[in-house]
Amino acid sequence: MKVIVTGTTGMIGEGILLECLSNPKISEVLSVSRKPTGIIHHKLTEYIVPDFNSISVGDARLKGYDACFFCAGVSAVGMTEEEYTKITYDTTLNFAKKLNPNSRMSFVYVSGGGTDSSEKGRMMWTRVKGKTENDLMKLPFKQAFGFRIGFVKPAKGQKRILKYYHYISWLFPIIKVILPNMYSTMTEVAEAMISVTRYGYKSNVIYVKDIHLLAKKKT
Repeated sequence: MKVIVTGTTGMIGEGILLECLSNPKISEVLSVSRKPTGIIHHKLTEYIVPDFNSISVGDARLKGYDACFFCAGVSAVGMTEEEYTKITYDTTLNFAKKLNPNSRMSFVYVSGGGTDSSEKGRMMWTRVKGKTENDLMKLPFKQAFGFRIGFVKPAKGQKRILKYYHYISWLFPIIKVILPNMYSTMTEVAEAMISVTRYGYKSNVIYVKDIHLLAKKKT
């Protein structure tokens, strides 16, 4: 498989990138981000774009891939709905459309637990994420999925880790036992992304419990 990974200078994106580079099922990875990853690997090619919206339709560098794992995103803290929508919804949909959706490519969007498919939730970010998922699934990709991840244990060797993770990492074994449907490892998330790309799934919305099942599937 050949995949595109975005947001590789963020925690989830870097983790998924590292897992894809170490996974024998993946032959090539194109990192699309605003800054260099600082990672050198024979499978990795980097495409630095200061503004995702500046990418042209039909950009040759984005062609020939089996899937896009879209991991770019920001926190909604301190943002208005208009500001958050511009970054979360507009940028994601614009980028997806630049890929020239076709019957071959799968699009995997990293969403989050609590995302609201009805687009009517009380919390602003859940509505925006819900609309983003819904409209991505209307595009003519082979298939599109919203991954509603929870707490994710970082990948081995990962450097870009959210600060608060350093304070709660000791809780992960407890969370894994008490709240298993809120916890997964970066390896499980990456394996689940690869699995849905290769074989599809019964639902376009992927929860943590689905990630666990998909990661165990022999591929």
